[in-house]
Amino acid sequence: MKIPANDPKLILASQSPRRRHLLTKAGLEFSVIPSRFEERRVTLSSPESFARYQAEQKASDVSVQYPDSWVIGADTIVFIDGAILGKPNSRSEARTMLSCLSGRTHQVLTGYCICCHETGRFFSDTVCTDVYFKTLTDQEIDWYIISGEPFDKAGAYAIQGIGSFLVKRINGSYTNVVGLPVCEVVEFLISEKVVELKT
Repeated sequence: MKIPANDPKLILASQSPRRRHLLTKAGLEFSVIPSRFEERRVTLSSPESFARYQAEQKASDVSVQYPDSWVIGADTIVFIDGAILGKPNSRSEARTMLSCLSGRTHQVLTGYCICCHETGRFFSDTVCTDVYFKTLTDQEIDWYIISGEPFDKAGAYAIQGIGSFLVKRINGSYTNVVGLPVCEVVEFLISEKVVELKT
């Protein structure tokens, strides 16, 4: 896939190496310009609307700066027991999160937004994946925390990394759990002729 030469360029409004990797593996050509939008806890009716709102704000922030470009914004959250699990700030927080997820099913929701300010096109949605954790021993939790991987990940784990051993099964999109529902994003970009398939 590539961006047609006569069409606006594509921008990922995120500094996430995981999202960058996913889009690169999907064959897309794009620039990375992180949003300056500061994530904050807002009162919304559902975790779906929360993730989508954050993605919309990120995409909109960059889209205004680059009005002729197509911009992708995204926000991934982990949801269980009516609460959103963010990124742990300490070993204690990571341990609490992993203990909460142990032996249970939780939801990973990624809100995404694709927009172009100049054309007025603005699309957003949320994709949800059910993730089931194995029952973790205290030793497994401590070992994983020592690896350092939990500390920049929502829910204190990375399914694409060492944390793959935590996950017994999933129901839904794998790339969504990593940080971006690639199928849905690429489908929209093709439908809008932002990218074209080369044969």
